[in-house]
Amino acid sequence: MPQLEAPAAIDYQSETYKDAYSRINAIVIEGEDEAASNYVRLAELMPTHAEELADLAKMEARHKKGFTACGKNLNVTPDMDFAKKFFSDLHGNFQVAAAGGNIVTCLLIQALIIEAFAISAYNVYIPHADDFARKITESVVKDEYLHLNFGEQWLKANFESAKAELERANRENLAIVWRMLDEVAADALVLGMEKEALMEDFTIAYQEALQNIGFTTRETLRMLTAGLAAAAA
Repeated sequence: MPQLEAPAAIDYQSETYKDAYSRINAIVIEGEDEAASNYVRLAELMPTHAEELADLAKMEARHKKGFTACGKNLNVTPDMDFAKKFFSDLHGNFQVAAAGGNIVTCLLIQALIIEAFAISAYNVYIPHADDFARKITESVVKDEYLHLNFGEQWLKANFESAKAELERANRENLAIVWRMLDEVAADALVLGMEKEALMEDFTIAYQEALQNIGFTTRETLRMLTAGLAAAAA
């Protein structure tokens, strides 16, 4: 049988790696920062869950500090302008939904889409990370499952009244995620993360979340297809 070639070792100190890392690191820092702000806003919209949501916001703020330290460990300055633009569409949609008091849409964006995106990206990244970043990321991803679970539990309890808005918000926001994955694919590959693996892990995590709140397998497949179609439009 032919021998499989071992994957090339990643040179964490190369200029190519650091250049790509400056954008990926900025994305995770900005993502955690926006998540913290989003949970603070959700606490205002959901006063009966304010304490739990405040705790989630504090976790996200700690994650931001951890990922900031990862960049400093490699002497990389994160490209925050790139990251803010990267998240601008999801950020804008969340702000519009929050202003309208649309809790269901806010939860789909932050507690389902963004958390599933983070979980999938972190899990794909961990095997390729430098030792310092690996320890930070392994700790962070455990928390992200808790955040995903909050959204799942609330939406499951309110599924019948939330279903139509969830389907509409899915069409409007899932397409953004596919475009985000396209935009970051080249940099992610430098860090050892293949686009196909990121898409597969995100699809699995997001589909499981949708099924956990009450959608059937057929419905989740239709929702994923709708997102892909919107992204291609």
